[in-house]
Amino acid sequence: MIGIETHVQINTSTKAFCKCSTTYGNEPNTQTCPVCMGFPGTLPVLNEGVVRKAVTLGVGLNCALRRVSKFDRKQYFYPDLPKGYQISQFDEPYGEHGFVDVVMPVEDGGGERRVGITRAHMEEDAGKLTHFPAKGDQKGYALADYNRAGVALVEIVTEPDLRTGREVAAYGAELRRLVRYLDVGDGNLSEGSMRCDVNVSVRPKGRERFGTKVEVKNMNSFNAMSRAVDFEVARQTEMILAGREHDIVQETRTWDEARQCTVSMRKKEGLADYRYFPEPDLPPLEFSDAFVDACRDGMPELPAQVRARYKALGLPAADVQVLVEDTELVRYFDACLEHGGAPAKPLANWLTGDVTAWLKSDAKRAVGSMPLRPGVLAEFVTLIETGVMSGKAGKDILPDLLAGAVSVQGHDGGFSSVLELVEERGLTQISDPDAIAAIVDKVLAANPDQLAQFRAGKDKLKGFFVGAVLRESGGRANPALANEILMRKLKGE
Repeated sequence: MIGIETHVQINTSTKAFCKCSTTYGNEPNTQTCPVCMGFPGTLPVLNEGVVRKAVTLGVGLNCALRRVSKFDRKQYFYPDLPKGYQISQFDEPYGEHGFVDVVMPVEDGGGERRVGITRAHMEEDAGKLTHFPAKGDQKGYALADYNRAGVALVEIVTEPDLRTGREVAAYGAELRRLVRYLDVGDGNLSEGSMRCDVNVSVRPKGRERFGTKVEVKNMNSFNAMSRAVDFEVARQTEMILAGREHDIVQETRTWDEARQCTVSMRKKEGLADYRYFPEPDLPPLEFSDAFVDACRDGMPELPAQVRARYKALGLPAADVQVLVEDTELVRYFDACLEHGGAPAKPLANWLTGDVTAWLKSDAKRAVGSMPLRPGVLAEFVTLIETGVMSGKAGKDILPDLLAGAVSVQGHDGGFSSVLELVEERGLTQISDPDAIAAIVDKVLAANPDQLAQFRAGKDKLKGFFVGAVLRESGGRANPALANEILMRKLKGE
């Protein structure tokens, strides 16, 4: 039985309760102030932008939203928490009872499955500790960076609806897509702006009572999450089968990437340890129906909606997932479709294949700024699909198009259309049956011995003649039509 707690950093420019910057990667301890460091006499002031983005995320998670909620103090003592407590929401979270529809791995049955969202609540982040282990006579130590302390978070807690590591990774990826589509966060696991803690328990089949829950932290990729979950399931299963279920304790474990195993960090705190009580320095959080409606009205099309729309176009699931992963790619593909003419499937093939490979070959390249504009790609695919040029010719000129050889406005020294470029280079496909028949006749006349052998039963020579016709036509002959005419003439028809 697997549930996930995900902390999503909200991408406001300042922190949740003060004006300190949230920029990632600056020098340690340069983005702090008396408020986020918890100095005596300071008071928190709630960032309205945090509430707006948190509510937008709650709507995207299909949550029921409380119009009145409150903040609480969650007490615990750790070096990365300068106040000695965290401002969070305990018994009155702003969002509850939501769901996310997740495309599940084929190995786990595929299709979409609904993952329940127990709650979504606002809170502030802690700082970050960097640990340096002891080496020889040198003692171990840790450095604390409080730049992150006070950055706004939304914590999203699922129901225990997941069963495998692959499902956990699929949920995490879908949640990140949602966060990015809504522009409430960047979802970068490597920078810690999205962090997933996985709660895993195992029980024998048929038992209703859950097993003892173990939390696994510190996984910096969805692949690592999948492997950590599968290891923890195997570890607990082995202990139960060995009659040692009582040795499974509620604890927090960390994923050791080097050793590919989970390792105990500490015993898990209980609710009593946190000593929650209402935050005395903040009034209740109230927002109106009009505020929620404004957040909803400003939402873009969400990943599930895009998937449904692309599926209706006849695109296979693999293509859809590649496109939906990147909002820029979705906008680009939609812009290509708006130009008309190019069928969706071949357009998606070129975009997710050759064009995406070109983008990935250089980290500085981006979909939105590449010289190959949507209208140009749409024309390019249309020319291939209508037989004006061959797919091979398309492969030959695509690098030039990616470099900006064609401008939709036209420019000095360039081409105003793909067709103009194709005609200039003599790459238009020959689809005239008479012209192709003449090429075939020339090839057969030049190779009488091979023709006689073919007609005597040496069928393998067909490939020889196909290649000869393509060479004679400069690669421009329509392959299907050329093959049809060639076979007819080879048989003497």
